[in-house]
Amino acid sequence: MISNLPALVIAIDGHSSTGKSSFAKAIAKELGYTYIDSGAMYRAITLFALREKIIIGEHVDEERLAEAIDLVMISFVRNNESGKIEMHLNLENVEDEIRGIKVSEKVSVISKIGFVRRKLVEYQRKMGENSSVVMDGRDIGTVVFPNADIKIFMTADPLIRAERRFKELHEKGDNVSLQTIEHNILERDFIDQNREESPLCKADDALVLDNSYMTPEEQMVWFRNLVSGKYKLELS
Repeated sequence: MISNLPALVIAIDGHSSTGKSSFAKAIAKELGYTYIDSGAMYRAITLFALREKIIIGEHVDEERLAEAIDLVMISFVRNNESGKIEMHLNLENVEDEIRGIKVSEKVSVISKIGFVRRKLVEYQRKMGENSSVVMDGRDIGTVVFPNADIKIFMTADPLIRAERRFKELHEKGDNVSLQTIEHNILERDFIDQNREESPLCKADDALVLDNSYMTPEEQMVWFRNLVSGKYKLELS
């Protein structure tokens, strides 16, 4: 365990389906920090656009979305039964729905839109004003918190990422093929890395964590060693 750590901002970026959220949650829990899932915000906007038929096929009606986005209320709410922090869209719990393949297939199309990113970056910065925050996403260490105390860039082999996502979706009852998931992951990688607004890239001062063959426990050992070395702390 880590003790006597100063208040920090920890930014975790990386490719889709690398387990960024699970890793960030584990870090936040161990440190007693606030966890912010920036990806859930983009997923909530995507779900809203799908419901309102602002997305039709591959086309996004950006004019309609720009008119409607100020009416979208997103919030993180703690589930009293499970204790988990869940995404609410206009007061509705949409945590499960935003994780489905329909949203996954369109979220990169929405997240590359400039005014969407600017609005959510502003929101994310406000949420992280008081330090002691762990936030994961695509541009946290490069755009949202360029001065973050610790920056981590996560990656893994695309097929391994697809297999992880396949297992996760099937456990939830989503009947989708491994091939479809792998195609979606590769497509999201391309869009995220090539968009004009805040493309996915490793910050110059970020440490790379390739977790292709790591367990969650091994990732936490890696993080504890990183922090103890950086801040000269004793692990208990």
